[in-house]
Amino acid sequence: MSKRNKEAEVTVAVGQMEPSFGAIETNVTRSITLMEKAAAKGANLMVLPELCNTGYVFQTRAEARSLAELIPAGSSTEAWCRAANRLGMHLVAGIVERDGEKLYNSAVILGPDGVIGRYRKMHLWGDEVLYFSPGNLGFPVFDTPLGRISCHICYDCWFPECFRLSALQGAEIICVPTNWVPIPGQDPKSQAMANILVMAAAHSNSVFVAAADRIGTERGQPFIGQSLIAGHSGWPVAGPASQDKEEVLIATVNLADARRNAFNQVLRDRRIDTYGEMLGSRHTPDWY
Repeated sequence: MSKRNKEAEVTVAVGQMEPSFGAIETNVTRSITLMEKAAAKGANLMVLPELCNTGYVFQTRAEARSLAELIPAGSSTEAWCRAANRLGMHLVAGIVERDGEKLYNSAVILGPDGVIGRYRKMHLWGDEVLYFSPGNLGFPVFDTPLGRISCHICYDCWFPECFRLSALQGAEIICVPTNWVPIPGQDPKSQAMANILVMAAAHSNSVFVAAADRIGTERGQPFIGQSLIAGHSGWPVAGPASQDKEEVLIATVNLADARRNAFNQVLRDRRIDTYGEMLGSRHTPDWY
């Protein structure tokens, strides 16, 4: 990075880990160890995997409910808040959220001063529909001292609308807690489909994307790792990580680069006069 482009410099980390199913205290302790490793390398924003405090493969709704927590009053969120305060770090982490009778596959967004907000997974994958309600908060963008942060979870990345809606609201970095699984027909020696989607979305929306995946096999379901941080041009600035090792990836980026009006800028150059009401928006972000 050139010395002159540091006006919104952030050191981003993604923590790739293997949760132990149902062992909330153990998983949170492990995740805080990853936070400490990242902070020691200068990270001030970290992303952890989807449902990283509980594990993923539920067998009954009652089991999912027994592991669900309130936000911000749950033990996991409170422990992460204490760690974030001690380390001076912002964090995005996946959690089972309980809200009345409903359960959500959620992510909590927090900083040194406490909880900033939450995101509820909009697109449920596979058996998730048996346990969770679809997200009902849209695609919020959170103003933080580091920059404008948005969040998606796993299968949301298969829907380009998610990235576009976050980008149009001014998101500079999209944090993705995820539990990617093997895709039928995928050559295990080639780039994961999920990585291709994330890189393409970063490129076509001029946003940074930090995706934290898990590893291991849980109740017969394998997970593929390969976490990565994509720059606003789409190319990885850290990773992809391995398929089977716990890792912390680190990249120092300038979030202001996501908003620069270069000769061509994909959001500015949209032909919204031709897309129609169903596909386009007549709103152009005020920061262009």
